[in-house]
Amino acid sequence: MEVFRIRGGIPLRGEVRASGSKNATLPAFAAALLTSEPCVIENVPNLSDVRFMAEILRHLGAEVEELGSGSWRITAGEISSKAPYELVRKMRASVCLLGPLIARLGKARVALPGGCVIGQRPIDLHLKAFSSLGCEVKVKEGDIVVDAKRLKGSAVFLGGRHGSTVTGTANAIMTAVLTPGITKLESAACEPEIADLCRMLLAMGARIENTGGHHLTIYGVQSLGGCRHRIIADRIEIGTYCIAAAITGGDITVTEADSSHLGAFLDKMKDAGITFEEHQDQIKASLASSGLNPIELTTLPYPGYPTDLQAQACALACLAPGPSIVTERVYPNRFMHVPELSRMGAEVAIEGSSAIFKGHARLSGAPVMASDLRASAALILAALAAKGDTWIQRIYHLDRGYETFDEKLRSLGAEIERLPAEALPKDFQSNSPKLASN
Repeated sequence: MEVFRIRGGIPLRGEVRASGSKNATLPAFAAALLTSEPCVIENVPNLSDVRFMAEILRHLGAEVEELGSGSWRITAGEISSKAPYELVRKMRASVCLLGPLIARLGKARVALPGGCVIGQRPIDLHLKAFSSLGCEVKVKEGDIVVDAKRLKGSAVFLGGRHGSTVTGTANAIMTAVLTPGITKLESAACEPEIADLCRMLLAMGARIENTGGHHLTIYGVQSLGGCRHRIIADRIEIGTYCIAAAITGGDITVTEADSSHLGAFLDKMKDAGITFEEHQDQIKASLASSGLNPIELTTLPYPGYPTDLQAQACALACLAPGPSIVTERVYPNRFMHVPELSRMGAEVAIEGSSAIFKGHARLSGAPVMASDLRASAALILAALAAKGDTWIQRIYHLDRGYETFDEKLRSLGAEIERLPAEALPKDFQSNSPKLASN
């Protein structure tokens, strides 16, 4: 176990390269199972979640090779249809293996993913999509068991209570590309990561119309071939660096960044007092001379404000003078970072699915504990702006989704150390918050 020690109050300045998107990489790895030919995937971030997915693919029988410089080659010759719980439990995104296994083998048995600290994330829409395509779906002994002998194209509705399902859309697309007939996906998620998956599948020989839209038409083909595919930049990482610039009063240029994926985020952050300069594939973020403004935002499925940048916006709201309201519509219980921000001096209350902040100019360093991936980023942002030292525990969450985040922050001037847990001051160890592991 490791911890971060961060000394705040240093404006971050300089240039940093955006890594490839974790949320695009994981379904791309799964899509490689749709063919026996090699797939080379480039711009892959070096993350624990990516290595977990590689481990699962190897268990299924695929050859997975890391070529270096962010490139991987996956060759799925003879593969198994069963993914056991001891592997799947490590990462909820492994549920997106179901679609490729069903399409390629006509059957699948994948363990139900475990619980999630940010709230209930059911997969009922995935199972409904498979049933709509003619599959027989059962839950048996903790596994999802799918028989796809009668697989056929059909109309599939993917909308849910909190919007379209992203991984469910990926699963439905990957199933449909090898399904006989025509499949029409209605209310499909249109996140850039889904469009990127479609781009890879098209390179493999799939026939998909209206990629990037809510209504997709897919013509099933008999087989797919290998491809070379480059993963898009991580829009959540880009947004996190933009907030880091403003919250520390510095300026950061993020390279290899696609601003077209950040519309709602850029709009809300401009209202909050962040200025942006965009040049080709670069975005420079800095705090406006007038300072921060109160924030009022609501998370929504793409193209709305992303839920994965909600926690980071909360860190910014702690410092914006006056009242700010952050409402979570995608995962209404996703506020476990708020009590930790309060430990640093934030004045905030939770009312239903909203966090209401009374912003002020200063936070103070404190021992805090990360509860999930994006909460980790929010606590780091708050620590960068706080007076004194902040110690952040359970930073393994961060390594799931941010590539060498602490190293990149140091290159921008941050005073951040990754230390063994034993380095945590003894009085902090006895008083540190207790959270159940996820």
